[in-house]
Amino acid sequence: MGAERIDKLLAGTGRFSRKEVKELIRRRQVSVNGTPVLRPDTKVEPEGAVIQVAGETIPCGGYTYLMLNKPAGVLTATEDRRQATVMDLLPPELRRRKLAPVGRLDRDTEGLLLLTNDGVMTHRLLSPSYHVDKVYLAETEGTVDASDVFAFADGLTLGDGVRCQPAGLENLGEHLCLVTLREGKFHQVKRMLAQRGKPVRHLKRLSMGPLTLDETLEPGAFRPLDSREVAALLECCGLAEG
Repeated sequence: MGAERIDKLLAGTGRFSRKEVKELIRRRQVSVNGTPVLRPDTKVEPEGAVIQVAGETIPCGGYTYLMLNKPAGVLTATEDRRQATVMDLLPPELRRRKLAPVGRLDRDTEGLLLLTNDGVMTHRLLSPSYHVDKVYLAETEGTVDASDVFAFADGLTLGDGVRCQPAGLENLGEHLCLVTLREGKFHQVKRMLAQRGKPVRHLKRLSMGPLTLDETLEPGAFRPLDSREVAALLECCGLAEG
């Protein structure tokens, strides 16, 4: 990564808007290697630089990791000519960082969506060989029963012959259940529950591996992952150092 404007670097972390960065610089709250930054267009080489905001060190190099509470009605895609995508929910500074969704949520499905430019992590989070659980809350027509739980645990074969890996199913009461998958076939949760005669009315992803949806995020809102969340994801993907 070459030298970049300090306002773009900080806005690219997802923690600040460009307007907020400019105000922080005006208040002498931004420093690089201990020296206060005086202009938003100051060029900085982030590799090896200590960039601080109000005394807190802010990582600006490497990868970006965002948690999005995906709303219904937007596509999980990087671009689409006809419909709004999850990338349209981000400011330009973040869209320029070549982020992509980790996995796909249907247009009408809500909840946790990880966006990152870390391709290795993306691959491992989605690979069945790494056994990363994805947990969904489903509202169904009808209520799942013990026979459905056993069928999910054995691994369902869908009507078109697609074989699903064993999955978790927990009855939460009338019309509600939790589904836990370790793979991500097309419309999988909906197809599996429909196969059991329990069509899905509403679906929301709650977690992916150690990452749990921040319920304080309104639909359509996002935030950067904190250092503990990133470390936990790296650990579950076998990418932690040491």
